[in-house]
Order: sequence, then C-alpha cells, then structure tokens
Amino acid sequence: MSVPVFEEYEPAADCGCAGCAVRRRSAARALPVRRGGHPAAHGARRALVLATAAGVVLSCGAAGAAAAGQVPGPPRADGGADPEPSTPQGEQGPLRGTGASGPPSAGSAAPKTTRAEIIDRAKRWVGAKVPYSMEKYWSDGYRQDCSGYVSMAWNLGSNEWTGSLAAYGTRIARADLQPGDILLFHNPADPSQGSHVTIFGGWTDATRTHYVAYEQARPRTRKQSTPLAYWNNSDRYVAYRYKGVAGGSSGSGSSTAFPGAERFGPGVDNAYVTRLGRMLVERGGKRFYAVGPGPVWSAADRRATQAFQRAQGWQGEEADGLPGPHTWRLLATGGGRDIPAPGAGGSPNTAVAFPGRGYFKPGQSNSHVDRLGEQLVKKGYGKHYVSGPDPRWTEADRRNVEAFQRAQGWRGGAADGYPGPETWRRLFA
Repeated sequence: MSVPVFEEYEPAADCGCAGCAVRRRSAARALPVRRGGHPAAHGARRALVLATAAGVVLSCGAAGAAAAGQVPGPPRADGGADPEPSTPQGEQGPLRGTGASGPPSAGSAAPKTTRAEIIDRAKRWVGAKVPYSMEKYWSDGYRQDCSGYVSMAWNLGSNEWTGSLAAYGTRIARADLQPGDILLFHNPADPSQGSHVTIFGGWTDATRTHYVAYEQARPRTRKQSTPLAYWNNSDRYVAYRYKGVAGGSSGSGSSTAFPGAERFGPGVDNAYVTRLGRMLVERGGKRFYAVGPGPVWSAADRRATQAFQRAQGWQGEEADGLPGPHTWRLLATGGGRDIPAPGAGGSPNTAVAFPGRGYFKPGQSNSHVDRLGEQLVKKGYGKHYVSGPDPRWTEADRRNVEAFQRAQGWRGGAADGYPGPETWRRLFA
C-alpha cells in the first residue's frame, strides 16, 4: 500500500474552471505589494491536498469554495444580525459587464449626487435581495460585497474596497450623520478581520443610540436597526460624507462653526450643550455621563471636555473644560485625538473594577459572582433567580446577564451572558 503524502496544489494556468480561477486570484493576492500583490490580500493560504501514489483527483469546485471562505456557518438561533459579519472583499477594479474601462483617475472630480438618490440606489439592492458575494457582480456591474454596495450607492463608477472608500469622502463627526453618509471600519493589519462599511439611513429615535443601516452582508442586502456604530468594533467605525453629495457639508459651514463661548458654562441650557456632549461621547467620553448628554450644562460636560482637551496635549487654560473654537472644530470634524480609555476595569463613574472574565464561568464560586447578581437585581435584571443570587455561577446568572446585554442593543456573541469589561462598566455605572 502506498503511503499518502502532502503536496501543494498549483492551479493550471489554462484551466477556466471556477476552482482554478479562484486559486489563481488567491495566489496573486498573497504576493507582497512591491511584487504586484493587492493591498486587500487576506493572507490566502495554499491548500494542501492529500494524494496517494495511485493519484487522487482534486475537486476544483470544492477547492474554490474553500479558497473563497464561503463555508456556511451554523444558523443563528435568535435570527438577529451577526455581530461581526464575515465580509471578505474583492479588489479595486472597474465595473463588470457595463463596458467601463476602469476606476476614475485620482484627480477626477467625484460624480455629483443627492442624498435621496444614494438611499434610492441602496433600496434597490434591498428590494432585489442581492446575495452577498466577493466574487460575483450584480447586473449594474458592482461587486456584491459591502464595499461594492457602497460604491454602487455612491455611484462611484468603480468597485472600491474598505481601504479606498475614505478617499471619496470627508470625515465627519457622528453627531453630524445624515442619510447617505457611511460608517466605515477598515482594519489595515488584517482587512479580512472585521473590516466593514454600512450606509447611514437615519436615526431610529431621539436617543440616537440606533440608526437604520443599509448594508451588504451574508446572506443578502439588508436594512435594519443597528446600534451606533455597529455590533462589534463600534468605537473603530468612522463616519464619512461623500464628497460629491449635493448640499452636504465638507467640513466647514454652519454644522462645524463654533456657536460662541457664551453657549457653554454654568447655568447654560441650549441645544449646543447637547450636541457638544454627543460629540464627546463619540470621542470616548461616555464614561463621564451617568445620564444624558442633555441641554443643561453640567460637571459631566466640563470633565469630558477637559479630558478631550488634555488628549490633545493641552494644559492650563487650554484645558479648562470649556470648549473654544479649536476644541469645537476638532470635535465637529472628527479631528484630533480621542479621549483615551480608562485604566483596565475602571473609570471615574465605576465604583467596582472589573475583576476579569475567569471569575464568571461554570464551576466558579466567589464574591464577584455574588456582587454581580446583586447589581443585576438592583438594575431590574434578576427575573431568572429562584432564590436570589449567591457566590456560585449558575445558568440563572448567565441568563440575567444576557438580558442586560440585550437591553443595550447587543446581539450574538456580544450578548452571550458572560460579563466583560463593557458589560461590567455599564452595569455598575
């Protein structure tokens, strides 16, 4: 009997089957950029194929599916959105099937459009239930992945990816989001891990904690209420406005103009204070607000403003907690540095530091579990306890934590019933 060996499978250069075509593209994208590789390369690996001396015929179709990473996962029990969708993307390139010769040149002006036209185009794919694919192209010539979807809605005339879409827009503050703008997360270290983009369709309510997101994700184009900015990697999503949108602010004008120092300070009550607070929350200042932000100036507004100013390296009167023109401009345009995260497990409004995930799992019994249960009951999330919380971790603890997490708008892995630092911070804030 022959001994099986492992050998590398090289696709035939002249084979036109789907499997070999995918393998050739994957191999090209794995090259370094200096040798012609694509910047969006997802670290494609060569498949090892088990062959015997008698010879085993490799199924090109199966190899193609594996290379494309399209193995279906288990169905979602809750029917909700995947917290971190698998969104591999194709490379930059021209439209397919429309006769387009290639992407516009770097110096060309962005095609003009309106917000209504952007949303109308986004709705077309929702209505058509366009299947997600990084390999296929819809009848309009755009690639059927998240970045191809935005390229279509913005009418770019080319297929872009998350690493290039920002060049077509201007960064804005999340408080300034309007329908047709996008929320973009590009992970340059590994674009296949979490990189995604959604189209902002409007706020769902006055709290501005959720928005209507148009997005291309498995299994098809969808429109749904989504936590700001997304289920996972929320703090890493950046808001952009298309440069060619009619009537949109490009970083100057009334939406970013400083309203005046008299609008801020003790005793002041107006909409500018609310907007300031929301911009500060977006930039990492959420922990300073027990409630709000709101229109009445408070110590929370001053502390959050001061934290933002100090994050820019300012001292003394430049970091007095009262916004001036420079502070306002950085906040309104998304410039400058964000407020740094607090030390591990703590914040100014957290009375109890997060002890670590290891204390909350089956078989554990400790005072942290007891403290967690008491706080859940205090917050109104103790309905699954039969005799009250105790030091032993039980399924009742997990279900109560899950209920609290879902109340924050989290789904999937973000609401698994096991507390992490953010769950702990919100529970004890």
